[in-house]
Amino acid sequence: MRKSVKTPCIGVCSTVFGDEVCRGCKRFQHEIIEWNSFNDSEKTSVLNRLESLKVQILQSKIQLLDKNLLRDKLLHYKIKFDDDRDPLCWVFDLLRSGSQSILDPTEFGFDLLTSSALSLSELKKIIEEELFELSEAHYQRYFKVEKYLNV
Repeated sequence: MRKSVKTPCIGVCSTVFGDEVCRGCKRFQHEIIEWNSFNDSEKTSVLNRLESLKVQILQSKIQLLDKNLLRDKLLHYKIKFDDDRDPLCWVFDLLRSGSQSILDPTEFGFDLLTSSALSLSELKKIIEEELFELSEAHYQRYFKVEKYLNV
């Protein structure tokens, strides 16, 4: 039996307020509107783009120490994550769900690459901002331009 492609929606949609890129899931407005009409290949393409951006950001900030420990902790705390995605995306899901309650990231199978005094909550905010900026830049470069060219 084939798994259906799940939406990356986290229930914090800002496109209803006019944003072209959602501040919650980082999809583009047209992707959110058309999601249910997308085939699995189109949905997977969107998820792959988001994964690529997350990995690009997280690989400069996070060192994965133990993938199995991370998976076990996510399952134990019932944190939603996609087992088929890069484990750095799992860290992203963990930080999004519980950055305030993690005192020692090594107990979850990862550590910070920098020795800065940033809390995980502050790091989560920085990662979210960078992901939004990259998503917006991608939208401006590859989608917004097309609108003007097709006029």
